[in-house]
Amino acid sequence: MRPYSDLMLDESAWPAIAGVFASARASVRMLPSDLHAARTCLESLQVSTRSTLGSIAYRTGGVLIDYGWIRLFGSGHPALTRRLGQWNAQLRIPLSSFVLVGDDAVGGIFALDGGGLGATRGNICYFSPTSLDWHDMMFGYTGFLQWVLSVDLDAWYRDLRWPTWREDVSSLPADHSFALFPPPSTWEGRDVTSARRRAVPVAGLWRLHLDVRSRRTSPPEFKLGVTPDR
Repeated sequence: MRPYSDLMLDESAWPAIAGVFASARASVRMLPSDLHAARTCLESLQVSTRSTLGSIAYRTGGVLIDYGWIRLFGSGHPALTRRLGQWNAQLRIPLSSFVLVGDDAVGGIFALDGGGLGATRGNICYFSPTSLDWHDMMFGYTGFLQWVLSVDLDAWYRDLRWPTWREDVSSLPADHSFALFPPPSTWEGRDVTSARRRAVPVAGLWRLHLDVRSRRTSPPEFKLGVTPDR
């Protein structure tokens, strides 16, 4: 295992990342990093600051995008305690399978496939709360960061947002997500505007989604493309 001193390189990806953040389409809040936590994060991931993932891990405690609807993990912060590497360990997911890199306010999850999801290794996949399937987004972490900061998120999340989502998400702790009842994965829950919403810890909603997924009568599907189909 390489120590953090070997992973902190003078040639960093951060200048390019900062430029992407500066031109972001949605609101962005970068949480400051703690030096000790950042070093620990780099060592657990074994990535250098020359990579986009390594620079995000080292330079930020996390990133809140679009009023906090999307939460990208960094080295951790009191406002976003889930951090790269550590969140995998807490959920008992080996880093060799996939790396959890972010999530959203309704239980969607973004992960970097290491071979455990069946996508192209190194691609970002999205676990959709509407289908309870993993979707290969067809690009790596750098492409994902560029995409999430430039795409029309209102259009992409059109089936998962309600009229007051901005106000609701702005007051939602970043370690919680909204559980929707009836769930958006059911026929009854297709219209989220009439769903009941309750803020729950992210881990609890993840377990609920996995439980519902395991009860299916047919095996789950793996889908290609960035749009999470119902």
